[in-house]
Amino acid sequence: MLVQQYTLSPNTPYSTLYYMARSARPGPAVMIVAGIHGNETASIQAANKLVRMIGKDQLLIHKGSLMIVPIVNKKAYRQRIRGVPDLNRTFPRKAGQAAKHPLSAALFEAAKRYRPSWYLDLHEANGLSQRNAKVLGQTLITNPGSPAVPAARKVIKTINRSIANHSHYFNLRLHELPGSSRTAAARILGARAVTIETGWSLPFSTRVQYQIDIVRRFLSEAELMKG
Repeated sequence: MLVQQYTLSPNTPYSTLYYMARSARPGPAVMIVAGIHGNETASIQAANKLVRMIGKDQLLIHKGSLMIVPIVNKKAYRQRIRGVPDLNRTFPRKAGQAAKHPLSAALFEAAKRYRPSWYLDLHEANGLSQRNAKVLGQTLITNPGSPAVPAARKVIKTINRSIANHSHYFNLRLHELPGSSRTAAARILGARAVTIETGWSLPFSTRVQYQIDIVRRFLSEAELMKG
């Protein structure tokens, strides 16, 4: 499949690449972002690998379209830091409100133009949620009452069946985070928005594979690709 490359916020210090893949058949629009935090490298690797997989027809888009922004915050990524300020607190909190950072503003304007029905935000976090309910490592997060909840529960059930070590299991968290890209996409765009959090303590290759496997399952739930 042809994957087209574009530039978000061109000719600025925040310039970064994003990619579009479109099926000939009409269908849902799905948006995937990674690298909002520059030190969450497995999620970035997973997003870049997804782009390559689509380009090599290793992941087939059955209908609709897919937008992937693999490294939102390139400056933070180059330094391998979360980012200052934390970009995931600078997105609009309600319709008509401006983002608090040029980069989050550019990303959200792109999202508003694209109008995704699904929005997946790839992240990483401390801990393993199966061992400690207070940590976010190995979780899917969506807003309470979100229409994404049934799909998220189904994805967790399916992915956990494939995980031999029960301490690596994923769990669902229902939590609004005003200022985050996920909550902005849900509140303002009406997207089924989910954050995917792998646990930093796991091997890098394992985290990358979990991210890819979960994204593929959500693409199937969105009917973008066949199950």
